[in-house]
Amino acid sequence: MIKEYIKIAIKSLRRRPVRSWLTMIGVVIGIFLIISLLSLSGGVKTAIMQQLRMMGKDLIMIMPGELTDIVTTFIGGLELTDDDIEAIKKAKGVDVVVPMTYKGEAMRHKGEKKTVLLCGVPIEDGLDILRTDMGLELKEGRWPIPGKREIFAGYLVPEDIFPGMKVGAEVTVRGKQFKIVGVLKSIGNKSDDSQVYVDLDIFREITGERTGAKMAIAKAKPDYLVEEVVENIKENLEETRKRRKGEDLPSYTVLSSDKITGIVGSIMNLMQIAIFGFASIAVVVGGIGIMNTMYTSVHERIREIGIMKAVGAKSKTIVLIFLIESGFFGLVGGIGGIVLGLGLAKIVEIYCQTQHLFLLKASITPQLILFGLAFSFIIGCLSGFFPAKKASKLKPVDALRYE
Repeated sequence: MIKEYIKIAIKSLRRRPVRSWLTMIGVVIGIFLIISLLSLSGGVKTAIMQQLRMMGKDLIMIMPGELTDIVTTFIGGLELTDDDIEAIKKAKGVDVVVPMTYKGEAMRHKGEKKTVLLCGVPIEDGLDILRTDMGLELKEGRWPIPGKREIFAGYLVPEDIFPGMKVGAEVTVRGKQFKIVGVLKSIGNKSDDSQVYVDLDIFREITGERTGAKMAIAKAKPDYLVEEVVENIKENLEETRKRRKGEDLPSYTVLSSDKITGIVGSIMNLMQIAIFGFASIAVVVGGIGIMNTMYTSVHERIREIGIMKAVGAKSKTIVLIFLIESGFFGLVGGIGGIVLGLGLAKIVEIYCQTQHLFLLKASITPQLILFGLAFSFIIGCLSGFFPAKKASKLKPVDALRYE
């Protein structure tokens, strides 16, 4: 019997093809937005979380400024002072502290001049943390020797910034010559892969920035709880500020690697919820279009409904026929939206990977596809419910008299 109802619904859709396709467009757009944005945001979340998980669980990040104003922290020029760094080193449970600073500098190579982000890192104390805990790996070459004018570069430096640059090449920064001794494997995003690293003492010598650091990474001793060390660092930094009361010292943020991972994960989850909420508005608009079409369909088929009722069709049968019809609108629109959404997600993925913008892999799962189909079908059925109910309440005599 259901097969007959489906045939009736399909026949009705085919009778008015233009109106049917126009009705489906609203659902197509909504599902297209949901699928493409959720798959891309899921891919971004996976890529970021993978990078964060590469960090050792015993690492602690100390940054100037408040976590709620992260833009000011990284762009506004705030720095940890030398007293801050010393206080971190003296905190109970801290094994190693690696201050890090960076600055945009012009680099010359074979007559070409490009601006790169020059990062100063204490090679002697920090190399082990960069390799073991931060996951940096060499693609070719070797690590620099502390105190020497040697540089190791991000993956994109010899690929995009100075194409053809080889390990052993000479470069010039602020009139000083340096040797490229190593090139890193890709970290996964363009900004990190375009950086150039040099020993912190050399960085200070050529830039003139003799004190402070943009941030610091501390490693907790094996026999201490990381969160306990975090509190010890905060206490020492507070003591530093009390001792230098009256001076304009920046606030600070101290976070363990686990805490950072949790915060980023929560932000990404909220972002996905927001994306779903905004994209769902388009689906609801499509649903309203289905409802309008179904009311029109009921109005046009009053005599047909009257005939069906006259030969014994029950109200629930009429409801079911119209629900199947509206469900088809939602389902076919959902299929179209899924195909377009997945297509866009793959195009963005390929573009990001070929341009080295971000190590993005669109998150395309069977659950996402099934969700898109189910969501569009349910929206279609819900949109057709009230028109179907109206159709089922028509009296056979009145319906047959309708002109």
